[in-house]
Amino acid sequence: MSDLPALPVTFRPGRTRAVLLTAAAALFVAITVVALLLEQLSPGERVSFVFTGALLAGIPILLARPKVVADDSGVTVVNIVGRRHLAWAEILQVNLRPGDPWVFLNLSDGTSLAALGIQPGIAKQRAIADARTLRALVEARSIQDPERSEDEPQG
Repeated sequence: MSDLPALPVTFRPGRTRAVLLTAAAALFVAITVVALLLEQLSPGERVSFVFTGALLAGIPILLARPKVVADDSGVTVVNIVGRRHLAWAEILQVNLRPGDPWVFLNLSDGTSLAALGIQPGIAKQRAIADARTLRALVEARSIQDPERSEDEPQG
């Protein structure tokens, strides 16, 4: 299939990520400015304010972390606090149904894995295109994978 992207390819919610990282920076700057402007604070209290600002900014930074990376060896799903690498043959189906908050991967062990790196939040058409691309990559790679047995369901 010539319409498939060259590997490796990374899928991530770009607009959502930009909003979250901007919010993190604004939060940190605002709390730091408040700490510097309040004259009655001691140096230790100011450091405490800045530290608190850094901790609070870490929340949207963690929320901006999700991505899905497809390479020759398989797919790596990076969610908010976890990372999992899947061989191509482990992925049976890529789902993004209407109303789903993100893509779900149906796996050969009977489980499903949320892939937060493709989410229709504020860029629905992009998420749909990314889900279709990942689905096509999974189908193409599963067919090429000689280790995948013939009796395994293909989704």
